[in-house]
Amino acid sequence: MENSGVEILLVEDNPNDAELTIRALKKKNLANKIVHLKDGAEALDYIFCTGNYSDRDINNKPRAILLDLKMPKVNGLEVLERVKADKRTRSIPIIVLTSSNEDPDVKKCYDMGVNSYIVKPVGFDNFTKAVADLGFYWLLLNEAPNNR
Repeated sequence: MENSGVEILLVEDNPNDAELTIRALKKKNLANKIVHLKDGAEALDYIFCTGNYSDRDINNKPRAILLDLKMPKVNGLEVLERVKADKRTRSIPIIVLTSSNEDPDVKKCYDMGVNSYIVKPVGFDNFTKAVADLGFYWLLLNEAPNNR
């Protein structure tokens, strides 16, 4: 694994949830490099190296994407669909981390190829533990294909 690469791409429009997620990952030393983007449009630009991220190398893929569903501009379902439809990016694990536990959302995400669907727990301690467990699994235990 290349040390200079982004380990986690966090796509979350709620600043409180984003801060809690970043703190939980860093507290457990699970992610040295986290990029936080606030909406789906910015996430697509980052992932596909367009717009403000046109100088980025598309081969420098994140190890995992933590994706909220309900976001401005482009929602999480659209981001999931675009990433999983492109052969250059479809192997990036996507973990939906959302407050929506509506069955149609869960089913649709899995139909579109999501790797995991986590409903954000209520309460700081539960949220921190869930994020730390996610990071441990996807960054340390999961064997990902070589991104080169």
